[in-house]
Amino acid sequence: MKYTVNSQPGFRSIRQTLVGRLSERAGSTLLVVLVVVVMLSLGAYTFSELMIVEIEATNSYGRAIQSRELALSGIELAAAYVGDRSDVDGWNSYHNPSQFQNINLIPSDVPGVSGYFSVVAPVISDAQSKTIRFGLSNESGKLNLNILATEEDNELDVEAITAVDRLMYIPNMTEEIASAILDWIDEDDDPRAYGAESDYYGTLESPYYAKNAPLESLDELLLVRGVTPELLYGEDTNRNGILDPNEDDGDATLPLDNADGVLDAGWAAYLTVHSREINIRPDGSEKINVNQTMLTELYDQLETELGPDEARFIVAYRVSGPVQTVEDLDSGPTLTTVGGNTSEQQALNELATGLAKAMFSEEGVTVTRGGMDLSAGAAFTINSIYDLVGSEVEIEIDGTKTTLTSPWPADTASMTTSLPILHDMLTTTKNQYIEGRIQISEARLETLLGIPEMDETLAHAIVNSQMTATNGAPATEISQARQTTGWLVIEGLTTIEQLRKLAPYICSGGDVFRVQTLGYFGQSGQMTRMEAIIDGTFIPPRITYVRDLSNLGAGYDLSTVQGMSADQ
Repeated sequence: MKYTVNSQPGFRSIRQTLVGRLSERAGSTLLVVLVVVVMLSLGAYTFSELMIVEIEATNSYGRAIQSRELALSGIELAAAYVGDRSDVDGWNSYHNPSQFQNINLIPSDVPGVSGYFSVVAPVISDAQSKTIRFGLSNESGKLNLNILATEEDNELDVEAITAVDRLMYIPNMTEEIASAILDWIDEDDDPRAYGAESDYYGTLESPYYAKNAPLESLDELLLVRGVTPELLYGEDTNRNGILDPNEDDGDATLPLDNADGVLDAGWAAYLTVHSREINIRPDGSEKINVNQTMLTELYDQLETELGPDEARFIVAYRVSGPVQTVEDLDSGPTLTTVGGNTSEQQALNELATGLAKAMFSEEGVTVTRGGMDLSAGAAFTINSIYDLVGSEVEIEIDGTKTTLTSPWPADTASMTTSLPILHDMLTTTKNQYIEGRIQISEARLETLLGIPEMDETLAHAIVNSQMTATNGAPATEISQARQTTGWLVIEGLTTIEQLRKLAPYICSGGDVFRVQTLGYFGQSGQMTRMEAIIDGTFIPPRITYVRDLSNLGAGYDLSTVQGMSADQ
């Protein structure tokens, strides 16, 4: 007997049900698989995007660190350059593209990967403040506030220009603010007529005391009554010393400016707290102090290094002083030293003379050099090396009154040759540093006008002769020809008589520099801008201040900075 199960109606219904359920289950599984695949794809895509972003962030962070290190390398190079002056004739910190422009530290053939730094600065004599140079800014081109207060404390001549007077030449300065600045720096707590001391600052909502000590940075001036960021930094909001479009558009964008086409760089362009010069020779050895007490030692040193005629003239000057000319009598006495006064110097001379007489007071004992009796000691002080140039001295030599003519004539040819030698070899002070003198080749007009014994005609002549070529570009060759302030006479801007008066307040050098460095990668990627102070009066030089200015923007057009040698 055969049975056909499939033909049974009940079984067919069960099979259909099973097949239907299996079909439904297969469709659900496919849907789940598709959803899982999509989710995994989205997860993989998201993870991939996240990793790409992380890689870009890591690369960006790495580039930022590298650009910062590139900028710091520029500061280190500048410090090394300041410390190495073995090649004096070729040493040029003002504009030296081969040393400071677009230096490649990370070489690469791949565009945008090579790493560079540049040391940049503005050309301050450019009226539109748009020209840049590749070099350092000499802090001695500015007025040192710390030394200004010291000079005022030591100055006894009531007719002399005061510290307040010198500050009043700075644009937008008032007598009240100038007095308050000096009160903040000086040692006492007695306010000037228009000044402010702790009794004023103690009444403020957040009271504090006046510092009554030297400033450590210009930013401290913001604590002084009346000083604002606008006065201190002017329109130069990104502190690059260049007139940018937003700094010359009136009130269209910040900062608010007068749209006159000229950058107001604020008081930071005129003032400093860092300037000083090291008082040694380029090779690091000591200079000969022509004002030392022991004339015998002075003569012996000078004879060894310069010769007997030169030694005789300088020592004779210390004993008898110069022969007064008509110009000297008309112009009156000159000041002795920066921060000094005539009465103090006379007292020192009398003390030195007394010591010398006491040493050689034994009857019949005399000390001679070059036929001159030096037992009475020195009676005169040499204020600057220019006292020795073109002057005459009368003294007894071997019992005969003799007129000695300076071995260094005041004519252009002789001064061009002799002044650098005298400048490097001789000094008028035993101090290790000379502080506060103005470097005239990099000073602004207002700073020059505040120098004692400076007249307006000469100040304008100096500015018009500063280190800028006729096309407005920085002129390297000019700086190399001005190793001493004697260039004022050599180039016909003034006379040797006026230069002798100016000499205690001016200089041609200065050993503290401000630098701005850029670290960057070709035309793209991260860029860091940093500022530093390098003090070359230490051996080796010290980097005493570093600030990151990147938050203020690039500051300089990289295409201009790079020239044609970088990655495009």
